Amino acid sequence: MASDATTIEPPPKGVVAGPRSGRRRTSRLHVAQRRAGILFSLPVILLELAFLAVPLGSAIFHSFTSWNGLTSTWIGLGNYERLFGDPTFWRIVLNNLYLLAAVPIAIVIPLLVAYLLNEKVAGWQFFRSAYFLPTAISWVVIGMVAIRFFAGEGILNTILAAMGIGGLRQNLLGGETSAMVAVIITFIWSVFGTNTIIFITGMATLDRDIYEAARVDGASSFTIFWRITIPMLMRFIQFAFILTLITAFTALFSLIFVMTGGGPGYGTTTLEFYVYQQGFTVGVFGYAAAIGIVLFAVVFAISVAQLRIFKSRLD
Repeated sequence: MASDATTIEPPPKGVVAGPRSGRRRTSRLHVAQRRAGILFSLPVILLELAFLAVPLGSAIFHSFTSWNGLTSTWIGLGNYERLFGDPTFWRIVLNNLYLLAAVPIAIVIPLLVAYLLNEKVAGWQFFRSAYFLPTAISWVVIGMVAIRFFAGEGILNTILAAMGIGGLRQNLLGGETSAMVAVIITFIWSVFGTNTIIFITGMATLDRDIYEAARVDGASSFTIFWRITIPMLMRFIQFAFILTLITAFTALFSLIFVMTGGGPGYGTTTLEFYVYQQGFTVGVFGYAAAIGIVLFAVVFAISVAQLRIFKSRLD
């Protein structure tokens, strides 16, 4: 009697049957995709190495040398010992700390203004364009405007005289402390538009139903702003903080060069500007490289610290 059982033919030679074969094909596909991704990323990686890693490595190397721009002599930690023992360096670090203290102000004010503009106050479209205006102006132009505003015969003193309080008139750019205050005010104003637009963009992504539900529950505007808006904007705040921090430490050269030239004395000299002074004015490029490495380390450390703080709050 013939068997009714169906005879199962073995798979062809060289073919693996079952899920294992599928897994192998998937594995080979992933390897091919990974190789293709590396291949297409290679030009970008090479550009990063050429324009970032190589200059940074060169700066680190020359920070351990006595370098005049043409020839260099290895001196080990000599530049760093000189730097950390220089009172002028610590005076300049203090200026950078002043700018660091101004960063939260440069975040909070745009955040409040963005919240008001997001609530569609009267004239919000005009104000949004007006606040963004400083972002479209170069640092050189901003510096020239600041000179005209803060100088002894500038706009600020003219306004004070017109208000009958001319006794308060002074040349804010003539003293070390007052000049630093003028630079900080100008810095805050210059990043105001960028940060405002960042926060307006972030608020546009928030779910309006949450606001409506909060208002139905009787939440005040302050409670909504503090308990809802700020937590939901934390990633945008983090981005604005990093952007403002980098600007304060590494992007004010043109402003300071035009506005005060680093003076009076070292009153408005920052680490970034000090690199230029030591390298291109004094000609000690190895010492300038050491200052640049210290500046890089400071910005990197502050950025990592704030990333961890924001991450802990987001988690």
